[in-house]
Amino acid sequence: MNALAATNRNFRKAARILGLDSKLEKSLLIPFREVKVECTIPKDDGTLVSYVGFRVQHDNARGPMKGGIRYHPEVDHDEINALAQLMTWKTAVADIPYGGAKGGIGCKPNDLSISELERLTRVFTQKIHDLIGIQTDVPAPDMGTNAQTMAWILDEYSKFHGHSPAIVTGKPIDLGGSLGRDAATGRGVVYATEALLAEHGKNIKDLTFAIQGFGNVGAWAAKLIHEKGGKVIAVSDITGAVKNPNGLDIAALLNHKEATGKLIDFIGGDVMNSDELLTHECDVLIPCALGGVLNRENADHIKAKFIIEAANHPTDPQADEILTKKGVVILPDIYANAGGVTVSYFEWVQNIQGFMWEEEKVNMELKKYMTKAFHNLKNMCQSHNCNLRMGAFTLGGNEWNRSIYRASDRGGAVVIIANVFPGSWRF
Repeated sequence: MNALAATNRNFRKAARILGLDSKLEKSLLIPFREVKVECTIPKDDGTLVSYVGFRVQHDNARGPMKGGIRYHPEVDHDEINALAQLMTWKTAVADIPYGGAKGGIGCKPNDLSISELERLTRVFTQKIHDLIGIQTDVPAPDMGTNAQTMAWILDEYSKFHGHSPAIVTGKPIDLGGSLGRDAATGRGVVYATEALLAEHGKNIKDLTFAIQGFGNVGAWAAKLIHEKGGKVIAVSDITGAVKNPNGLDIAALLNHKEATGKLIDFIGGDVMNSDELLTHECDVLIPCALGGVLNRENADHIKAKFIIEAANHPTDPQADEILTKKGVVILPDIYANAGGVTVSYFEWVQNIQGFMWEEEKVNMELKKYMTKAFHNLKNMCQSHNCNLRMGAFTLGGNEWNRSIYRASDRGGAVVIIANVFPGSWRF
């Protein structure tokens, strides 16, 4: 089952639990807007190459649409559509005033030079600049993109609309980025993990962790878990995997990867097969890479007692059912990795106010939001007698629904459109 089918399946189940009107349910399965653009750039050798870019804007009922832009060869319409929908529910779960969006370009960023990446980013921005905006749709980094990518988007957008630092988040500090944003998703994963473990009477310092993916999110999660006394016993990325039953020295591993560009040959651990990391013996498994890595082929072999979904859609529905029957507790992605978009919201607020926060305040507010969201999620689980994934989807749907009805109580655009198109609250 692909990401879009799985996301739609989860939302339909949550809609039935909440008793949402069928017309409203149907409208929320259809994005507000989908854009597909052709991006042709000259390569450094003078040849021309074309790429396909996407921006899907799912819903704007709770505020400006928000979502990352990823550069990856597997980017396609269905994946971006699914991730945009997940962003709608993620922002609602975190209770921040955004809707959902997502974008991407099907390319191999590691095969492109810095100047080629810049040209590609600027051409993509030229194609979508009139569809994004500070109060419309605010992009952010995702897989294969970073603060530099956001700087190029900001600069290109500003050519058309004037200096607009709030048009993107996750940008360099010197251009209005927020302190703490780089670590935000990984830090949010750790706060979410602490909240879940506390519910089960456990603590990070007493458990072992396996982390799949050692990019921004995985590296920060590993670093923070290590600092809190947790034992990270296995780590993998696209270059390989390393393990140490006594715990890896994460600071040394980070230095090794920065120096060599890979995990293997690290003297503080043994090489292992990357495919075996997901089934490695551990207390907590944290997938931080691509979606669909936990499936019906490997679900029976998972040994972790807890799974923290730091990646988007790492567990397909068949694996979800198998793992649930095994008693594995899964903390769903639309809550677990919401730290990034939460601090993106803080950055957007700082840009609009023109007043920057200290990093301590950013981290304190992030912990407050993640802790509150977990308690709200648990309350939904108890109210509807459902697991954490359905608790998160019903929480997202409920918060979205409440926002709509608060808007309708005030009158205005929502009511007007609902009268023109019965059953629809999109605006």
